[in-house]
Amino acid sequence: MAAHRKKKQKKAGPGAPLWMVTYSDMVTLLLTFFVLMLSMAEMDKIKFQQAAGSLKGAFGLMQREQVVEPQSEVVLPSRRVIPYDMLQRVYKQIITKIEHLELNRDIELLEDRGAIVLRVQEKVLFPPGSSALKQGSGPILKKVGELVRPLPFDMRIEGHADNIPTGNPEETNWDLSVQRAMAVLKFFARNQVLALDRLSAVGYGSERPLVPNESAENRALNRRVEFVLENSGEYREALPYLIDSSQQLPF
Repeated sequence: MAAHRKKKQKKAGPGAPLWMVTYSDMVTLLLTFFVLMLSMAEMDKIKFQQAAGSLKGAFGLMQREQVVEPQSEVVLPSRRVIPYDMLQRVYKQIITKIEHLELNRDIELLEDRGAIVLRVQEKVLFPPGSSALKQGSGPILKKVGELVRPLPFDMRIEGHADNIPTGNPEETNWDLSVQRAMAVLKFFARNQVLALDRLSAVGYGSERPLVPNESAENRALNRRVEFVLENSGEYREALPYLIDSSQQLPF
C-alpha cells in the first residue's frame, strides 16, 4: 500500500499542451527575426508605424476602426552633385563663354556644393517688387540658354527675395520669388530656349540670403535669380564626349 501511495504522489500534474511549446518557440524566433531586421534597416517612421499596426492587428491587439494614417513630409529639392574634375572643366569653359558673350556685368558664376550656379541680380531681370520681366531681359536670358544648352546638365531656376514686405497683403516675398522663377521658366518655354524636361523652378523667399538683410545694399544682393546646373542621369553616358569635344562646346 505504501509503495502504491508513493507512485501516486510522484505522478505529475496537468501541464501546458505540447503545441503551446512549439508555438512559443515560433513566436520567439519571429520576434528575434524582426528585431534583427529592424536593427539592420534604416528607420522609416511612417513604414514602422504601418508595420506595427499590421502586427497588432494580426495578434488581435488593435481595434478595427484604428487606421495608421500616413504623415505628410515636406521634401526639399536636393542638388545632384557634379563630379569634381568634371565640374572644374565645365566651370572654366563657362567662364570663357561668359566673357565671349560679354555677360560679365550681368552674370556671376560660382561653384556651390557640387553644382555650377549662374547668379543674376534682380535689377537685371525685374523691376522692384514685380514678377514681370523687363523688356531688356530677353537677350540676357537667351544667352543664358545658349550657355546651358550644349551642357549635359539639368537646370533649376531659384527665385530669392529680401525680408522687406511686398506692400501687397495678399502677396508675400515667398510668392514673389516663386512667381519670378516661374516667369523665367515660362520665357524659356515660350521662346523654346531650353527643353522643359531639363528645367524646374522653385522660390525660397527670404529664407536663403547671401548676406544679412541689414542694409539697402545687402538686401539688393539678396534679391536675385539663380540658375543651378546639376548632374543629369539622362546625359551621363554622353557626358565625357560633350565636354571634351570642341564641336559640341565651341568655347
